Amino acid sequence: MFSKHLILRSGAVVAALMLGTSLPAFADEGHGHKQQEPWGIAGDASAVKRTIRITMDDSMRFRPDTLQLKQGEVVKFIVANAGKLEHEMVIGTRKALAEHAAQMAKSAHMAHEQPFMVKVPGGKSGEFIWNFNRAGEFDFACLVAGHYQAGMVGKVKVLPAR
Repeated sequence: MFSKHLILRSGAVVAALMLGTSLPAFADEGHGHKQQEPWGIAGDASAVKRTIRITMDDSMRFRPDTLQLKQGEVVKFIVANAGKLEHEMVIGTRKALAEHAAQMAKSAHMAHEQPFMVKVPGGKSGEFIWNFNRAGEFDFACLVAGHYQAGMVGKVKVLPAR
């Protein structure tokens, strides 16, 4: 019997191959392995030093929409959806988010779940923990079909450790 996780992963791989895109990164393969991304790695609750509250709503905006962090900071994001529509917050590079948004526009019900994102129904909150162990400028966005294209994006600047 196939697990739901395996079926969703297999579907994502088939979709990526059909679209001619790179395969999605799976941050935790169930073996305790965390996937290093260009924008960081999944964080541990015991290492959280900062909590950031983000609000998103049906005006297709995040508040705040600009963050400045230090390399090595482990952040707990509490993401509140003040709207009625489902929204999500996904961290990544501009290129990765744009490619993923294009895939979502073609297949709006494509399942995706990564440690650098949270999907939140209207009127609810969600959270995730991320370790910004790489310096650089990154983005966050809502990749629900059409939301990225409507400007639902933000910026994260991670300053190098000294």
